[in-house]
Parts: sequence; structure tokens; C-alpha cells
Amino acid sequence: MASNEPALGTPLPSVYGDAPGENESWEEWDPTEESVRPVRGRHRVAKQRGGLARSSTVLGVGVIAAVGAGGMATAQTKPPVSISLPDSISESLPDLGSLPGVGELVAHDAPSSPRTAAAQADQKIAAAPLTMTGLSTSEAEQGAIDAGEALRARILQQAAQQKAGAVAEAKEAAQQAAAQQAAEEARAKQDAAEAKAAAEKKAAEAAAAKKAEEERLAKLAASYSLPVGSYTLTSTFGEAGSMWSSGHHTGLDFAAPTGTPLKAIHSGTVKSAGWAGAYGYRTVIELDDGSELWYCHQSSLAVSVGQKVATGDVIGRVGATGNVTGPHLHLEVHTPSGTGIDPMAWLQSKGLNP
Repeated sequence: MASNEPALGTPLPSVYGDAPGENESWEEWDPTEESVRPVRGRHRVAKQRGGLARSSTVLGVGVIAAVGAGGMATAQTKPPVSISLPDSISESLPDLGSLPGVGELVAHDAPSSPRTAAAQADQKIAAAPLTMTGLSTSEAEQGAIDAGEALRARILQQAAQQKAGAVAEAKEAAQQAAAQQAAEEARAKQDAAEAKAAAEKKAAEAAAAKKAEEERLAKLAASYSLPVGSYTLTSTFGEAGSMWSSGHHTGLDFAAPTGTPLKAIHSGTVKSAGWAGAYGYRTVIELDDGSELWYCHQSSLAVSVGQKVATGDVIGRVGATGNVTGPHLHLEVHTPSGTGIDPMAWLQSKGLNP
């Protein structure tokens, strides 16, 4: 298979630089193990006067020529990419656009200066190792720093928002608790005030009722009077004993010396006055409400039937007539229906306290 690669020792076209003079020819390069050393890192190869530098320069040119002759047909169907060349090749090739198949890889309007701006840019890009497509290490690190700072700022912002929310919730809870406590205290004060007011009202009502009762009794006392001025209570209502024919005492006894005046307890009309058997001499006074007052065991009578008497009027005298053991007034109180009741309670209801 024919090869387009020029044979060693054959002069190359002048596209690589100035052609050799008439008495000059390209020197054959026969690489050996000693002359070819491993290339580590970035090395600059010194140019020889009047020709191309040996070492990697000629080898690189050959590779580019071979690619341009046989392989660019397929590369032309793919989008162009940027290629960074070593310093030695970029310095030795002033016009890459004139190489067969290589012209399509570089801009057609690239300047022909040995150190073009594009070559310098390519050198800078090649000098900065790429960690991401289109980003250098410094740019990637700066991006990472910016992203980290953004994330840190966002975390701090979220933390500040959460703290502010917690503070606001705590403040609101404290305000609600304070409001609830204040409401409870106000309610307790209101309840206490209401209870105090109710107690005061009740006490006032009780005092008013007591005062009214005292006034009523005082008024009644002015219209009612005890039947004897000086006396001793000897028997009360309801006492049991064989001395009474009914088996129990039916009145209230006021023991006093014979002849002691008996007074009308309240105004009324004399219903009866005279001898009444076991009651001795008895006077019955009917009150306006129909109640009756019986004065028994009198020694003498001072009124007659149908006579009107007033409170305090003398109606008779203490005696020991009838069924008695000694001088005294036997007082009985009967309701309008004729039922006998306790004289003590009745007198007290009228403001009198025997």
C-alpha cells in the first residue's frame, strides 16, 4: 500500500519554513536508543539554525502530515475541536493553516506570526489542567467555594429563620400563658368580689330583716304587755302530771302574791267573766283576730262581759281559786278555731319575753 509519508532524508516542502540553500540539504535523522530519551513533563527543544529541530519536532510534523494525508477525511465530518500543541511545534510552525488537512482545524484568518495570540492562548489553556469541560482548576475551585459559601449562607439563613421562628413561638406561648394567667387572676378576683358582694348582701339582708323584726316586735310590744309585772314561771305548756285532768298542763303559770294586779295583754272585748269550776274565777278576752286569752284562778274580777279593754288595763287580781296549789295566774291562749296553743310562743311572737 502506497504511503504519502515522505522518505527519510528527502527534503520536505517549504511550508515548514525557509527552504535550504543550493549547497544545503536536509540532514538524515536516524534516531537511536541513546538519542531518543523519554520525554517527561514539559520540555522545550532548542531549534537548530537553518533547519528543523531534531527530536520531537520532526516526529510531530510527521504525525501531523500523516493525519492530514490519510485521516482527515473522516475528521472533516465531525465538528471542529480545539487542539493545544506543544511549544516546540507551535514555534516551529509559523503557518499551520498551510499544512495539508490541518488548515481545517485552525481559523483561516489566523495570523502568520510565530507567536500568535491564539498560540499564546492555547499555551495558557494547555498550561492550566482542566478538571471540568471548559473550567480550569482555579475556576472549578472558585465555583466550589462559591457553591459552598452559597450553601453555608443558605444553611445559616435557614438556621436563623428556625431560631427566629422558635423565638417567636416561645414569645407567643409566653404571651398566651401570661394572658391566660391574667385572665385566671381576673376571674379569681371577680369571683372573690362576687362572693364578697353576695356575703355582704346576705349580711345586709339579714341585718335588715333583723332590724325589721325588731321594729315590728317593738311596735307590737308597744301594743302588747305582759299580764303580771312581777312573777315567777312555775309550769309551762305541755307538762305531764296527775294534777291536771287532761294529763298535761294546758297553759303557762305566773306565780305571784294574791292581789297582784292582772293587766290586759292586748286590746279586745271581754267575752266572759265569772266562776269556771277548776279554773276558779276566769276572765276571757277576745282579740280582733278571733284569738282568746284566758285569765284563770283570780281572786277578784275588775271587768264585765262586753266591755272593751286596752293594753295594760287592769282586769282583775291574782288569786288561788279553783284547782290550785297556790296563788298564780294560769294563762291560756286559744286560736279562733278554739285550739289551745303554747302561750310562751305566742307571747314571743308578739315581742314579749316572759
